[in-house]
Amino acid sequence: MKTIYVDNAATTAMSDTAIKAMTPYLKEVYGNPSSLHTVGQVAKEALDAARAGIAKCLNCDAREIYFTSGGSEADNQAIRSAAVNGARKGKKHIISTAFEHHAVLHTLKKLEKEGYEVTYLPVHADGLITAKEVAAAIRPDTALVTVMYANNEVGTILPVREIGAVCKKAGVTFHTDAVQAVGHISVDVQADNIDMLSISAHKFHGAKGVGALYCRRGIPLNTFIEGGAQERNKRAGTENIAGIAAMAAALKEACENMPANTKKLVKLRDELIDGLLKIPHSKLNGDRVKRLPSNVNMCFEGIEGEGLLLHLDARGICASSGSACTSGSLDPSHVLLALGLPHEVAHGSLRISLSEGNTEEDIKAILKAVPEVVAYLRNMSPVWEELEKGTRKHLI
Repeated sequence: MKTIYVDNAATTAMSDTAIKAMTPYLKEVYGNPSSLHTVGQVAKEALDAARAGIAKCLNCDAREIYFTSGGSEADNQAIRSAAVNGARKGKKHIISTAFEHHAVLHTLKKLEKEGYEVTYLPVHADGLITAKEVAAAIRPDTALVTVMYANNEVGTILPVREIGAVCKKAGVTFHTDAVQAVGHISVDVQADNIDMLSISAHKFHGAKGVGALYCRRGIPLNTFIEGGAQERNKRAGTENIAGIAAMAAALKEACENMPANTKKLVKLRDELIDGLLKIPHSKLNGDRVKRLPSNVNMCFEGIEGEGLLLHLDARGICASSGSACTSGSLDPSHVLLALGLPHEVAHGSLRISLSEGNTEEDIKAILKAVPEVVAYLRNMSPVWEELEKGTRKHLI
């Protein structure tokens, strides 16, 4: 049985390009880039080249790129740095949204316990907020606005450029978690008015355990891990040269192939959405147009998402019900609840995230399997029986 992998928002397979770029630094060029001897300096050259390559993709200076262990660490360092910078000036107010990734939300909750005030902007039913809403929330004591570039569950693309312009005018630091965006849609930190940005390599066919933080020059960045003088004294620890080289190669390839990949993915995505919406009492979550080319997020009334995933997995289809970071939770997605979905509906969610490796045959197989599994689960559900009999009202 062929495996159809459509959980690319959770992680992607490493590309051949990334593996090829990584391999020499696992055995041949194994030096520590902080060492002064030749082997170490060759490794440092690779580190510098990767930093410059990633900076070019984001349109920033290489000295504005700091390597991290991934998006979560980058989010933590950015948000905590901006919070400390604001507190020094008597500013302890932060603005975010209700449907951020938990790497952002949990950091903000900790800051609230430390005396900061956080405004969580409500999200519209289409999974979007507006720059005007951000502008209205900014106060004289606002130190930071942190709004994700694209949502990891419903795939909506936020108006980051407009939000950044609002923050720039108000003199407020703007951070965006761009983990789901970079490598998939065009991101330009200059044009988008971004001060700080987080990325993670394994979301665009790089290796797990490596990411980067862009921090605009002039913004003080707090040291997050104490120790050596790596990353210009801002992140101690010997750099993961192999992973960093793979990340730079993967991002370069993703950016070069973006136009062709986008065209292919949008076609497959829209075909999938049209087909799944034919299932009675189903709903697309998030805006139909302002969404990542690869993302499809649906709810099916009268079923549990976990059951749907297990039955699809038995058919060789690997999907998810939401963020991989909360897959062990029995609670409905905080993202879907933020969009205003009732608990009963949010429980029946399915996230399909495609990659350029998926095919038309994959889409046909999914469109055959999902309706069959949904019908099977509904036939066993007492809730669905009540909905069909009219003793319980349909919510979709």
